[in-house]
Amino acid sequence: MRGLITLFFLLSIGNTYAQKDQIQLKNALVIGQLDKPEDRFSIEVNVTELFNSYGIKALPALNVLKFGSSPDLLATDSVKTALTAKGIDTYVVVTVRGYDRNFKASDRKDDLITTLNAGSLFPIYRDEVTSVTFEFLFFRNGQMFASDILKCSNVGSRDGVIKKLRKGIEKRLKKKWR
Repeated sequence: MRGLITLFFLLSIGNTYAQKDQIQLKNALVIGQLDKPEDRFSIEVNVTELFNSYGIKALPALNVLKFGSSPDLLATDSVKTALTAKGIDTYVVVTVRGYDRNFKASDRKDDLITTLNAGSLFPIYRDEVTSVTFEFLFFRNGQMFASDILKCSNVGSRDGVIKKLRKGIEKRLKKKWR
């Protein structure tokens, strides 16, 4: 009997920690932090489409910003108010972290304005690169509350990166983000 109680206690603690790792997305504004407009468009549209297919109300930042405008406008009060009226309170910033498999999730806790003002160093795909690592930063109330890394290996083209990214996001949505 004592062993059963101990086992139950350990399982309940493990379950509690597993639930804390869940991001629990209900809605999101997807921001692709990439220099090339076609890369931004691809990332934002694909991520938004996947979020919507899993019941997460999502909107790409391209629908909010005018072409060529600065992404730090997304942190202004007027845009936040308009997005809140549409039911969006979570911002998801997607960026390419690099072309290596050794990256780990960031432990920095920048605010939304600092993150939006940061530039992007990498495009989605480069020739002779077989691995691309994406970083997802999640914000609510202007503060980052979670981050995640998604590694896409064995890619040989830009389309291959997008396909691997979609598969990886689907797995994350099933296990960790919903």
